[in-house]
Amino acid sequence: MALEVGAIVEGVVTGVTNFGAFVSLPDGKTGLVHISEIADAYVKDINEYVKKTDRVQVKILSVDASGKIGLSIKQANPNYRPRTAVDFRRSRANFEDKLQRFMKESDERLADLKRNVDSKRGGRGSRRDF
Repeated sequence: MALEVGAIVEGVVTGVTNFGAFVSLPDGKTGLVHISEIADAYVKDINEYVKKTDRVQVKILSVDASGKIGLSIKQANPNYRPRTAVDFRRSRANFEDKLQRFMKESDERLADLKRNVDSKRGGRGSRRDF
């Protein structure tokens, strides 16, 4: 069976590293599922998602000339929806709003801090002798 890019096949996890998981495919070849292709959410520890000898569905993303096979578990899920440009624009707008709010609150805090420090110093930083 020849491996085709885009095909979804079942494989067995043969090794887990901090950067991904190695999966043995039906034809005896081994491919790598990068940590970014494990799940749709942020993956801090791969061991929370897969372990050695697990049977997993993987999508073949790439096969290069040297025989390296790139795989994805998250794209093999039928409910997978890739992020679109609209998603990125929405998150960017959300970031801009958060940044503006932070800057405003930061300026207000600095003004309060300066006002409090000046009142304790006796105003404008002058020194008082007792």
